[in-house]
Amino acid sequence: MSTQLPTNEYAPFYAPYVNALGDVNLIEELEISLYDFIRFVQNIPMDKFDYKYAEGKWDIKEIIQHVIDTERIFAYRALRISRNDQTPLPGFDENDYVNNTQATNRSIQDLLTEFSAVRHSNLFLFKSLSDEQLKRVGMASNAAVSVRAIGFIMIGHQKHHQKVFQERYL
Repeated sequence: MSTQLPTNEYAPFYAPYVNALGDVNLIEELEISLYDFIRFVQNIPMDKFDYKYAEGKWDIKEIIQHVIDTERIFAYRALRISRNDQTPLPGFDENDYVNNTQATNRSIQDLLTEFSAVRHSNLFLFKSLSDEQLKRVGMASNAAVSVRAIGFIMIGHQKHHQKVFQERYL
């Protein structure tokens, strides 16, 4: 399954995440991007992890925790929709989530280990789904989204923040 998704399977807000991936296989890219992200973060100089490029912005540790939290939320949405749960799923305030973490007090290795565990769990979830389940569409954050689109959004979201690290933190 590639990122050649119909645009009615995700909200326009997520189009940059999905479009930036090109034509990739969902399961393969979930795995490749996991190791790519870990390797990338491990090569960031230690003095950059607490750096904020502007007042009110998150530091790298907070962004990693944000990626973890967001991936958990996306996985929950994918699970519910794949199981044919038609309950509309609410959005979340990413700033409230970051403001209620202890990310800045955690080690990078601890954050990366958690990210790896979350991603591996999600790999098992997506591998277990049938084509029919991957194509199911539900409502999340007041917009239609398919299960497979959620997987691609997870990857695109992670890659977006990796690009932000490169452009604004390093």
